[in-house]
Amino acid sequence: MEHLDSKRKITIMIAIMAAMLFASLNQTIVGTALPKIISILGGMEYYSWVFTVYMLTSGITTILVGKLSDIYGRKPFLLLGIAVFIAGSFLTGTSTNIIQLIVYRGIQGIGGGMIMSCSFTAIGDLFAPRERGRWQGLMSASFGLASVFGPTLGGYIVDHMEWHWVFWVFLPFGIVALLMIWFMFPKAASKPGESVDYFGSLFLTLTIVPMLLAFTWAGSKYAWGSGVILSMFAFTIVALILFIVIENRVKNPVLPLFLFKNSIFTISNIIGFTIGAGMFGAIMYMPYFIQGVMGTSATNSGYVTMPMTLSLVAGSTVSGQIVSRTGKYKMLAFIGLAVLTAGMLLLSTMGRETTTLHAILYMIVVGVGIGLGMPIFTLTVQNAVDQKYLGVASASSQFVRSLGGTVGVAVMSTVMTHRMAGKMAELSAGAPANTTNIPADVGQKLAALQNPQVLLDSEKLSAIRNSLPAQYQTIFTGLLDRLREALSYSLSGVFLTGAIVVAAAIVLTFFLKEIPLRSGVKPNQPSEDEDGYAEPNEEDEAADVRLDRRERART
Repeated sequence: MEHLDSKRKITIMIAIMAAMLFASLNQTIVGTALPKIISILGGMEYYSWVFTVYMLTSGITTILVGKLSDIYGRKPFLLLGIAVFIAGSFLTGTSTNIIQLIVYRGIQGIGGGMIMSCSFTAIGDLFAPRERGRWQGLMSASFGLASVFGPTLGGYIVDHMEWHWVFWVFLPFGIVALLMIWFMFPKAASKPGESVDYFGSLFLTLTIVPMLLAFTWAGSKYAWGSGVILSMFAFTIVALILFIVIENRVKNPVLPLFLFKNSIFTISNIIGFTIGAGMFGAIMYMPYFIQGVMGTSATNSGYVTMPMTLSLVAGSTVSGQIVSRTGKYKMLAFIGLAVLTAGMLLLSTMGRETTTLHAILYMIVVGVGIGLGMPIFTLTVQNAVDQKYLGVASASSQFVRSLGGTVGVAVMSTVMTHRMAGKMAELSAGAPANTTNIPADVGQKLAALQNPQVLLDSEKLSAIRNSLPAQYQTIFTGLLDRLREALSYSLSGVFLTGAIVVAAAIVLTFFLKEIPLRSGVKPNQPSEDEDGYAEPNEEDEAADVRLDRRERART
C-alpha cells in the first residue's frame, strides 16, 4: 500500500482508527464497571480472569493473525475481527454468571486480537519507519481517547442503568467501523502459495495456555509447589521444545525464530513484556482501590481515572512527533519508563488517607510515562526487520505485551490475595473481642465484612448498616475499617510490585541498540547484518535528508 497517495493513506488510517476506537472503547469501559458487575454476578475469586482471558485470547490471536495477514492481507482479518468482537460484546452483555462473562470475554479477545494485530501492522504497510512514530502516537492517542470516555461511561452505566449496557452501548459504532473498513480499506494481493504453519500454531497455543493457567492458579487455587502447578509448567516446557523443533523445520513458520537473532527485535519484545506485566497487572486494580478503599462510586471512579488517560493521549502524541522529527527513540524510551516507574511508586504510597486530588496527580504521572514510552517499542521492532516480516513482527510486539499483561495480572492477583489474608489475620488478632454473644442473624450480616467484594457494592453496605440494631453500629464500623485497611495494604503491594517490574524495563533499555529510522517502505530494500537488523540503504538516507528539510521548513 506504500504506492498510495497521502490523501488515500489518511482515509485508510481514519478507517483503521475507527476500528481501534471501537475495540478500545469496549475494552476500557469494563475497568470501572467490573467491580459492580462482580458484586452482582458474584465470583470475586475469578475477578482477575475477566481481564486475563481477554489478554490470553487476544494475545494468541494476535501472533497467529500476524503471520496469516502477511499471507492473505490485512483487510479480511480486520473485518472478521470486528465481526467477532461485535458478537462477543453482545454475548457478554447477556451473561447471567461469572463463568459466562469470562467465556464471552474470551470471544471478545479473539476479535480484539485480530483488530490490534492488523491495525498496527497496517501503519507499517502505509508509512516508512521515520513517519510511523507520528501515526503510532495517534493510534495510541485513539486508545487514550477511548480510555477517557470508556471508564467514565462504564461507571455511569452501572450506577444508573442495567450493567448489560456496558457491553451493548457501542455496538452501533462497531457496525460503522465494519462498514468503513469494508469500503475504505484496499484489498491487498494475497500469497496463497505460502503454507500455513498449523502445527506450529497448535504448539504455540499449547505452550501459552498452561503457562498462564499455572501463573493464574498458583498461590490462590493451588500452592506454587503443588503437583497441578508443577505439571502445568512441565507441560509448558515440553510444548515449547516441540514448538521450537517445528519452527526450525517448517518452510513458513508462524513465528520465524531467526528474528530473535536480531538484538533490537528481542530486547524490544522483552521490554514490551516487562511493561505489560508491570503496567496492566497493577493498573487493573486501580478502580478496585478507588471504589473499595476510598469508597468512591463507580461513576466518580471514572472521573478519577480520566486524567491518566488524558495525559496518556498527550504523552503519546508528543512522543510520536518527537520520534518523527528527530529519528531518535532511545532517550525518549528512558524518560517514558522512568516517569512510569515514578508514577507506579507513587501509587504504592496510597492508603486510606489518600485524597482524590493525590490519586489524580499520581495517575497523571503514570499516564505521561505510558504515553511517552510504550508506543516506541512497536516502532523499534518494525524498523528493525525486513518489510516482508512486518506482520509477524508487529504482531509479536502486541502479543508479548498482552502476554506480559496476562502474567502480570496473575502475579498481582497472587500478591493481593496473600497480603490481604495476612493483613486480615493481623488486624483480627489485634482487634478487641467485642463480637461475642452476638445474635446469629446479626453475626451472619457482619460476616459479609470479611469479604472485600462487599466494598464494591455501596448499596449492599448501606443495606447491612441500616438493618443492624444501634448497639452493633460500632462493631460494623470497626469491621468495615479493618476490611478497608487490609485492602489498602494489599493493593499497595500490588502497585509496588508493578513499579519494580517496570523499573526492570529501564535497565533493559540500556541494551537496546539505536539504529536510524528508515524513510523507505520498499519490501526488500534493507539487508540484514550479522546482528540481524535491517540497515538503511543510500535511498533511505537520501529520503531522510528530504524529510529533515521538510520538518525544518514546518518549524
